[in-house]
Amino acid sequence: MDATFFFDPACPWTWRTSRWLVAVAEARGLSIEWRAFSLSILNGGNIPPEYADAVAASTRALRLVEALRAEGRHADAGRFYAELGARTHDAGNPPSGKIVDAAVEAAGLDDMAAALDDERWDEAVHASHALAYGSAGPDIGSPVLMVPDADRGIHGPILTEVPATDDALTLWDNLLPLLRMPAFHEIKRARR
Repeated sequence: MDATFFFDPACPWTWRTSRWLVAVAEARGLSIEWRAFSLSILNGGNIPPEYADAVAASTRALRLVEALRAEGRHADAGRFYAELGARTHDAGNPPSGKIVDAAVEAAGLDDMAAALDDERWDEAVHASHALAYGSAGPDIGSPVLMVPDADRGIHGPILTEVPATDDALTLWDNLLPLLRMPAFHEIKRARR
């Protein structure tokens, strides 16, 4: 894998970053490993009631992502996330169980649908989350990006919009050496 992308599908910032990474992967012929990062786990399960449905949907989706990863089906996980993000973030809908189910069907993953409600995958979700958090934390959220030959991952990049291809590649080309530089720690500016 050329990049490992840890994500919570409920996060709109993460969605934009994922579309940037997909554009880079397509332009450069890179492969992406999709992994679970849970904002619910990050927040110790303390989720305001108005986000309960979105968190439940995200939990189901992350089980499927880890089940697909266990079978080496990274492209399928990416296709599922693309279908889910299009139905939520692009369409302006909050994540829901119904939307997760529709994304599974649209991605052609009916053979894996049972993983959505199989709590045995929760351990794999926790392990994936712990790997991402341990790599880039503390004081981070979704997404986390890791690349080979880097000692640590990073939280982000956080993007307010998906850049055009040239800018997407410029960002990747400048970020990659920073990721691999042990002395590099952080770049940040406030969101607008």
